[in-house]
Amino acid sequence: MTDKIRLPDELGAQLRERREALGMSKSALADKAGKVREVVYRLEAGEDTTVSSLLAVLGALGLAMRIESAGLPSAHEVARRFMDDDGDAP
Repeated sequence: MTDKIRLPDELGAQLRERREALGMSKSALADKAGKVREVVYRLEAGEDTTVSSLLAVLGALGLAMRIESAGLPSAHEVARRFMDDDGDAP
């Protein structure tokens, strides 16, 4: 789990992978984080949620957030992401 996360769906995928690796259900993770299950669904889908909810879920997964300079995703990375979402990717 060393990939740089630049887009919300990338964060969601990393959280889902960690939860599954720990053998946790979404409900169990939500309970451990002290949040409702909807928070876990939203985070894993790359949707908006609060910073406090993100930090609670990270803590429940045994993870912490670190801020480092990474720059923005390139236009190509963003375009590819939208193409993947639309099913138009080659």
